[in-house]
Amino acid sequence: MTSTIDDWSELASREADGLAVALFWSKATNRVKVSVADASLEEEFHIDVAGPHALDAFYHPFAYAVGRGLGFGGAQRVSSTCSRF
Repeated sequence: MTSTIDDWSELASREADGLAVALFWSKATNRVKVSVADASLEEEFHIDVAGPHALDAFYHPFAYAVGRGLGFGGAQRVSSTCSRF
């Protein structure tokens, strides 16, 4: 039987206008991830990032998410159908 170790430590977090971004590190796996949650949409996504890119991904999570097909459903539809920009 294999056990899963949940040892994620929060390194940084920030929140504004219902959008929460957090940076986590796992000592057991030496992995880093950024979690983004939107309280108004009740949606979230997580991005695994390489250690050297951790702070950049923390401050610019949507730039990292778009290349991986991640994001919030409503925001993607609005941006793809909006012709003003």
